[in-house]
Amino acid sequence: MSEDRTAPEASGGPPREGSLDAPFRRPIAWQDPDYYDLEKVHAELQRQFDVCHTCRRCFNLCDSFPRMFDAIDEGPTGEIDGIGPKEHAHIAEACTLCDMCFLTKCPYVPPHPFDIDIPHLILRYRAAKRREGHKEWVREQLGETDRNGKLAKPVAPIANWASARSNTPLRKLLESIAHIDAEAELPRYVSKTASDRLKGPMAPNPNGPAFGKRKVAIYATCFVDYNKPDTAVAAARVLAHQGCEVKLVYPECCRMPQLEAGDLKTVAGAAERVSKVFAPLVADGWDVVALTASCGLMMKFEWPLMLPENKDVAHLSRATKDICEYVVELSKAHGLAEGIQPQSGGVTVHHACHARAQNMGAKSVEMLKLIPGLKVDIVERCSGHGGTFGVMKGTHEVANKVGRPAARQVIAKGNETLCSDCPLACKHMVQLIADDTKVETPAPAEAHPIEVMARAYGVM
Repeated sequence: MSEDRTAPEASGGPPREGSLDAPFRRPIAWQDPDYYDLEKVHAELQRQFDVCHTCRRCFNLCDSFPRMFDAIDEGPTGEIDGIGPKEHAHIAEACTLCDMCFLTKCPYVPPHPFDIDIPHLILRYRAAKRREGHKEWVREQLGETDRNGKLAKPVAPIANWASARSNTPLRKLLESIAHIDAEAELPRYVSKTASDRLKGPMAPNPNGPAFGKRKVAIYATCFVDYNKPDTAVAAARVLAHQGCEVKLVYPECCRMPQLEAGDLKTVAGAAERVSKVFAPLVADGWDVVALTASCGLMMKFEWPLMLPENKDVAHLSRATKDICEYVVELSKAHGLAEGIQPQSGGVTVHHACHARAQNMGAKSVEMLKLIPGLKVDIVERCSGHGGTFGVMKGTHEVANKVGRPAARQVIAKGNETLCSDCPLACKHMVQLIADDTKVETPAPAEAHPIEVMARAYGVM
């Protein structure tokens, strides 16, 4: 480890074993040429991995850390100097940027002088490798969610038939050509998107406790718009029932897939464009609600770290709430509208990593507990999906391995419904449960938490 990071003067006193200070993140220096200097990136990987090697608290979070520790232990020296760029690539492959090591485990994150941030270091590594020309064509195409959704929309039934796991010949062909695992469930497309179904503002309930007090712009997200529009409809109806003025706003994807691939210029461009669309709404007092955890994380935290001087991005960050977070806020500020009915069958909430990374608490659980008579349990283990990580042939089985402990916990809860703020995580765990238990334990139904709330109100 370099001395300037660990010397006593770096922290104003003797080095500390861990830290109880609130963590913070440094801006992402994606416009600095040094950010892409692979020699410097590899040196920083060695420095931070050395701290991980001497700590090992993150051994059970994902596959990156077991890969790291195995590489070091099996190397010629048993220390950090026994690994190098080849091992760095293997370790980075397994990182899904879930942020759990940074948020929940590591005692050495800033402001500790060791200055550890493995997810953002892996992000830097991917950006540097990308600049050198290392791109994965299929992952790049899968990440073009808006384009793919628009192309699939007019032929949704055919697209869904072709990509169905049960369509073994075509899926095997797809696996051989594109390396998308034939056993991975792929999202289904719809012919009528959320934007189609919510073209105009929804009339607020004049008897709702928030009537005349709240205006909400729902950011649909690409997945909800093209794949799960019921989530947007449920959110709009629940909020309108509370008396909120509601409208759907979806300029384009938040570009989380591009962030994961290290394409930071594309992410920054989307942040500028989307925040500019929302700027007049935010200035006019509209709250912004995101419907999936990853998109909320991008808007609240990643975009401001990339564009710290952009006022539109900063204002949007402060105005954005997760949908469940927002309903809980409404309940505390104004109370809930009448008409919510008891629900049976029980719900297990998978607390998605990108919801946890927002450091807002388990708002989905808190919201669902507002429903009378509903048994609500929580599972906080990682689902293992990680976007394209969960569907590619090279990493699908790793995603399954990481997700099985969470799936087993879901089975043990015995509830009829599985919810998650991350719809892909929910789909992945339902598939794991169905595949691993066969007919012994029926897989739970999938739903976004706001859909359960909408059913309790009888608006879905």
